[in-house]
Amino acid sequence: MHSAPGRPEGRGKIERFFRTVNGEFTVEIASDKGEVGREIKDLAEMNRLFIAWVENIYHRRVHSETKQEPLQRWMAGAPFPVPQPADLAEAFRWSEHRRVAKTATVSLHGNRYQVEPELVGHKVELVFDPFDLTFLRVRLDGQDAGTATPFQIERHSHPKARPEVPAEEPKVTTGIDYLHLVDNAHSNHLGTKINYAALADPPAGAVDLTDTAAEG
Repeated sequence: MHSAPGRPEGRGKIERFFRTVNGEFTVEIASDKGEVGREIKDLAEMNRLFIAWVENIYHRRVHSETKQEPLQRWMAGAPFPVPQPADLAEAFRWSEHRRVAKTATVSLHGNRYQVEPELVGHKVELVFDPFDLTFLRVRLDGQDAGTATPFQIERHSHPKARPEVPAEEPKVTTGIDYLHLVDNAHSNHLGTKINYAALADPPAGAVDLTDTAAEG
């Protein structure tokens, strides 16, 4: 989260959020072995626990000013526009610029492609999925200029593209702590496919983690 330079008016909200994070979430994490708190083995586990805390605690606590839970206030604006798959794919494409050779070809990381003859001598933008270099779109001055036909393919993915490696499942630890309760509740919500709206009204018999946090 950022605020505009020279415009401090909105920084109070940002600072207040991080004060809550530090006072309720970070304080529950052991900074070193042997210290009181949850020991975190890697960033993936930290992110998972943080998301669980936000969705089950922070989003369900009534705000002192709005008198609403953040989740309820957010859902009041539903339904929300949903991006189309094609738009999402376009947003995550990469691009590089190349000059078209006299043979109406361009090179990209060891691959060669054929483009339209009228593009010879022009500097074009090649737009592509970093995990699939067999299909490239060509743009000239920001305008669509067709596709690049594969002529010689040496590699199928961009050298900087790294597939996401699934995080290992955390080892089961003994004992019960605050973040353990939050994590389990979040996993149960995901397992039963409860949506954001349902989180505002937990099912009968569910543990109220807001009360649990208050008692702690």
